[in-house]
Amino acid sequence: MNLSKLKQQICLLAALLCSLLQPVFAFGVQQFIYADQSATDTKQSMEIVGQSNASIFVAANESKGVLRAAQDLQDDLQAVTGQKLPLINDLTTASGNVIVIATIGQSQLLKQLEQAAKINLTAIDNQWDAYQIQLVNDISPEIKKALIIAGSNKRGAIYGTYDISEQAGVSPWYYWADVPVKKSKTLFSQLHKPIVEIPKVKYRGIFLNDEAPALTNWVNKNFGGYNHQFYVNVFELMLRLKANYLWPAMWNNAFADDDRQNMVLADEYGIVMGTSHHEPMMRADKEWDRDGEGEWQYSTNRQNLYQFWQRGVKRNAPYESLYTLGMRGREDSAMQEGENIKLLEQIVADQRRILAKQIKDKNLQDIPQVWCLYKEVQAFYEKGMRVPDDVILLWADDNWGNIRRLPTQAEQARSGGAGVYYHFDYVGGPRSYRWINVTPIAKIWEQMNQAYIFNANQIWITNVGDLKPMEYPTEFFLKMAWDPTDFNQNNLDAYGIDWATRYFGSQYAEQINQLVKTYTRHNQRRKPELMSADVYSQIHYNEADRIEQELNEAVALAESLYHKIDKTRQDAFFQLVLHPVKATAIVSKLYFATAKNRLYAMQGRVNANKYATLARTLFAKDAALKAEYDSINQGKWQHFMDQPHIGYNNWNNPAADTLPVLYEYQPHPSAEMGLTVEGSAASFPDTGSFNLEFDSMGLAKRGIELYNRGLTPYKFNVQTSADWIKLNHLNGEVTDHLQLQVSIDWRKLPAGQHKGSISIKGTSWQAAQIHITANKAPQKLTQKATGFVEADGYVAINAANFSQANTVEGYRWQVIKGLGRTADTISVFPKSYRTFDIRDDHPVVEYPVSFFSTGQFAVEIQALPTLSYFPDRKPKLGISVNNGPVRVIELDLSTKKPAWGAAVSEGIRKIKTNIVIDKAGQHTIQLHNLDLSVGVERILIDTGGLKPSYLGPPESQFK
Repeated sequence: MNLSKLKQQICLLAALLCSLLQPVFAFGVQQFIYADQSATDTKQSMEIVGQSNASIFVAANESKGVLRAAQDLQDDLQAVTGQKLPLINDLTTASGNVIVIATIGQSQLLKQLEQAAKINLTAIDNQWDAYQIQLVNDISPEIKKALIIAGSNKRGAIYGTYDISEQAGVSPWYYWADVPVKKSKTLFSQLHKPIVEIPKVKYRGIFLNDEAPALTNWVNKNFGGYNHQFYVNVFELMLRLKANYLWPAMWNNAFADDDRQNMVLADEYGIVMGTSHHEPMMRADKEWDRDGEGEWQYSTNRQNLYQFWQRGVKRNAPYESLYTLGMRGREDSAMQEGENIKLLEQIVADQRRILAKQIKDKNLQDIPQVWCLYKEVQAFYEKGMRVPDDVILLWADDNWGNIRRLPTQAEQARSGGAGVYYHFDYVGGPRSYRWINVTPIAKIWEQMNQAYIFNANQIWITNVGDLKPMEYPTEFFLKMAWDPTDFNQNNLDAYGIDWATRYFGSQYAEQINQLVKTYTRHNQRRKPELMSADVYSQIHYNEADRIEQELNEAVALAESLYHKIDKTRQDAFFQLVLHPVKATAIVSKLYFATAKNRLYAMQGRVNANKYATLARTLFAKDAALKAEYDSINQGKWQHFMDQPHIGYNNWNNPAADTLPVLYEYQPHPSAEMGLTVEGSAASFPDTGSFNLEFDSMGLAKRGIELYNRGLTPYKFNVQTSADWIKLNHLNGEVTDHLQLQVSIDWRKLPAGQHKGSISIKGTSWQAAQIHITANKAPQKLTQKATGFVEADGYVAINAANFSQANTVEGYRWQVIKGLGRTADTISVFPKSYRTFDIRDDHPVVEYPVSFFSTGQFAVEIQALPTLSYFPDRKPKLGISVNNGPVRVIELDLSTKKPAWGAAVSEGIRKIKTNIVIDKAGQHTIQLHNLDLSVGVERILIDTGGLKPSYLGPPESQFK
């Protein structure tokens, strides 16, 4: 086994063992609620539901959000156990065991317990959104034990309360994904020491965006619009996931104006409201149509805009808000005034005057404010525009999950700090992608881990589109925002298994994790909206068929598990696993069938129309799957799959799903031979001569396909020029098609290149000629070959399968599990501002390769489409052979360069260079890390036979 692979398996095993040995729940949160008392230490545990039930105490003077969360806890525990625990506001009426929910500064009880040295809350006092959970004995003569949930603020108390609900058996997704409640007749709490939870990121949020048609149609059907009846469901989900910040739906909606209860209830629940990156001062874009006057241009309409923003701040002043500063054009377009930095600085200054005037109970620097450096706005910053230091700088990704900028060391001195605006959904170029989850959690981790390390930790907000079906990445993003240190490059599988266990039980958790990885990996390769018949190769490396087989196996497994799991979990399994697996497979297979139909029709195959029929069938299956989604749980989620996703021909979606153009071939009634060979789109009789090349170290067999161009069967005969050319059929009859397998009897050939031919005669007077080239490597080289072996004109290396990596000052190439189109990715850890000079010691990773060819060879390095995080440097990578001179390659990737569109469309950055191999035999390829942001997935070396394909060939044989 490859040493690197062994290390990876050991790391995964260690992560899984750790997850089994530690009392954790929901990945990283200490377990303190148990269904069975036998799992607890009775001296350190408290009975919640059992022989006697605990009470839930929350003081009447607590905030409305805390009171509501306490009511939710009562309802949740009743749903789990069937027992309705008393919910009391007067502790003197309680006896036995009590769950106490309280907020520091609000709770007299917490103050008394601290004075009596029963509890110490200094760890969370004055912390943001923190909470402490602790078992305390004898808080009064009547109360034997108390489970204390103490919040540093109302949200902290709410989060701690929902921890009880989730560990008892109520998923945060009980409403939004129909995850069933886990029933239990008894519940106990056990804690040997207090649990202290303090978020690492201050504002952790989601953006409901691009919400028409799917979410909007669903909201209108069920709630009559984006009103508070809808939003309270969003607020509750966010709090159960420990989020606190929301950008509301805004395409044709205005949160505060559509329903005045929206902002009132958001504040009561504990949700900090904001507006999107292009909606300043708590005014929705659509409010200008309702409440604005004149043009949306500050240079010509300053007074009306100033008053418009002033009314927005006055309206929101009583509520917890995070104010977006700056200005862009209407409907998320660039400013019409262009790059007028002086004007923009004036706009921000005026906006801050409004804040200071309208919010009198706070100093200006204490009013939360954010400037989102999205698209062209980042250019304003790089050209010198600045805002006051107390304003949060919200850096954005490129809309495709690649962060454009992170704080420099100098920028970390700003008091406002920084954050990141991320995307799971996007409308824009090169294509909109809105239909389904396309983001592996490994991708999220790789980017947001660096955001945290470089102190972009004030805001993490992600565009979740319609919310459904982005449940999986949304939960991961928010859990990571709470504590990024819970996650690393080796434990993402452990997280996926934990997630599947919590929602579907442990029996099939590993398989479910693999299913989610499979469909998200595939969608990261190429988003469904970017798919076409031309993406995956039909003729090289069996690429399309290999991918189709992978997807078919995933669908079969998902359907099998659907029928095996408990029926109460099937609706949730359909939404979270089965549907995205099947939907992904159907759309991909539709384009595969279209590609075969077009190719076979051009070749004149009698079975071309079969693939047209298959394409139509798959198009109908896509519609049927949508209908099935609409019907689950009595139509609860009807409209969430309304987003068109088939038939894109520009950046925006088609008006409706559109079947790709299909070709029809009308076969004649006679018999006529058609023929093509592996790796060729040309066909007989249009072409009479073909080539097949064999390598003694490569594929043992290659194919010749005989097919019928007519409707009458025909007979064929094969003749070979040499006895070392072997076929599985020398004659026969073809009705539809027949595959001939060609191989070489290498025992009959000495080392060197040999020529031969195959002649195939069918119905025509003319025979098809297949010219055979057989290259046999010298025995003295093949016997000594080690590492990755050149064959069939290439060497393909999955970067994670390195043989050796050095460590320099603690920095080392390591594997990021699950990140990559076909294999895992490597990058250097730990992350920091450190760079390396090629002249000094630096992290190097090595790959042993055996070459049989010599010369200058083209090399393609497939790297992550990482952007330049810092303006003063461009990412670099080096490659060398046998410790020789290092060729340094700049990986600078700008959103303004054509290479960026190709990189995000393909999910990989392809970097071209070359190496020189001066003699056949064993060599070592080395990658040199010079910038820590770089990640590499594959290395492809073309020694003369590399064929065009989307993913590249399978990995070379390793000896």
